[in-house]
This record gives sequence, structure tokens and C-alpha cells, in this order.
Amino acid sequence: MENVNLPAEQKQAPRGTVYILPNLITTFSLFSGFYSIISSINDKFIHAAIAILIAAVFDTMDGRVARMTGTTSKFGEQYDSLCDLVSFGVAPALLSYLWLLHPFGRYGWLAVFLYVATTALRLARFNSQIEETPKGVFIGLPCPAAAAMIATIVLFCNFVCSVQTEHLNLILLFTVYVLSYLMVSTHQYNNLKTISKPNTFQFMVGTVLFFIVIATEPQITLFVLFVTYILSAPLAGAYRLLRRKKGEITKTKLVL
Repeated sequence: MENVNLPAEQKQAPRGTVYILPNLITTFSLFSGFYSIISSINDKFIHAAIAILIAAVFDTMDGRVARMTGTTSKFGEQYDSLCDLVSFGVAPALLSYLWLLHPFGRYGWLAVFLYVATTALRLARFNSQIEETPKGVFIGLPCPAAAAMIATIVLFCNFVCSVQTEHLNLILLFTVYVLSYLMVSTHQYNNLKTISKPNTFQFMVGTVLFFIVIATEPQITLFVLFVTYILSAPLAGAYRLLRRKKGEITKTKLVL
């Protein structure tokens, strides 16, 4: 996103200003999402999944480039959201439906419609509450992460299962509903773009090792990484709730 927690001293360009480079990168993200849709229609589900992941990479780049070059704009913010709805809303929904959910009939396409609707709601809430959102977090699951989860499920299942396992379509249906809920929930997800990066040799070595691990078996490691990220916020919320309840019980015992 182009306007994620901009510093106070960094001002946006005047309304109506259009910058080429960040919006061109956003267009590449849109193209990847559109290619994913075409691939899904043509039953090329692996290509469709990879295209969604590529769109997510471009989505990360456009905001970073805009901030680094000081070329953020209202136009770029709205254009980015519209492209995200296609690449991370329509594309993964169609991939899910044509890959495994179409045997459910009406229940299948209603599930993916809910996914598209919650993606649109997630983007609208992000744009309208960007000033109130705490720095370093996302309120609700970011839609690129939700789309990447669906994409990595396709890649993981294709890599691990030579044939479709029993009840896999039910698992995917449940996953679509869970992702739809998480996008419009109030769970706080860490914004990985804002995590401080120490300028140390150890950090550089760790980064290299991290990419080596991913490159070893990307179908597995990417799946595990996105599952971990998606579960991180609900688990952290449950942990805080348990600690709060434990504190209240302890306080009540002390009073008694």
C-alpha cells in the first residue's frame, strides 16, 4: 500500500498528481492478478497461484518505492486499492472456486463472494481509518496475506499430494470462511514493513539463511510462513485474554 503509516513530516503530493514509477509497479500487480484470473479459467491453477504471489511482491514494492522517492499521492492510494481488489480479492476467489469449490454449487460461489466482499470492506476500512491505525500494525488480516495463503495452499497441495486428498475441498471451504472473517476482524497483525532492521553482519547472514530456507522447498516453506503469520494475531489475542482473566482472578483472590 502506498500510504502505510507515513511519517508526519512526509507530505502527500497535491490532489490529482500522478507519478509514473509507483503506479506502474501497481499496474504490474494488477496485470499479475488478471493473469491469475485467466489462468484459473484455463485450469492452470499452479500458474494462477504463482501469479498471485508475484502480485503480492509488486504490491509490496509500489508502496516502498513511493515512500523512498517521495511520490505518494491520493491517486496512487485509490488506484492501489482498486488493483488490490482484483489481485487479492477476485483472483484468489476465482482460483478457489474453480480449483475445488465448484462442486459445492451455490454454497461454493457464495463462499468466494463473501471473500471478495470482505476484501473490499477490508480495503475501504484501511483507507478510511489510516490516520487512526496504530503505527506498525494492521487492523485485520491484510488482503495480500489472505490471497497468498490461498495461493500457497494450491502450491502445497500440488507438491505434497499427487492426488487430491479426501475432504480437501471442505478444508478449503473452511479456510475461505476463516480468511474472510480475519480480514474484517479487529485482530492486530504486525506490519512487517516497519520492523526495524539492525545494520549488523549477523542480520545480513540471517537474511541470507532465511531466503535459502525458502528457496529449498518454497511450496512448503511459504505455506508454513503464511500459516504462522495468519495464526499469529488470533493466538496473540487469545494469550492476552487469558492473561487478563488470570490477572482478574488473582486480583479477586487478593481482595477476598
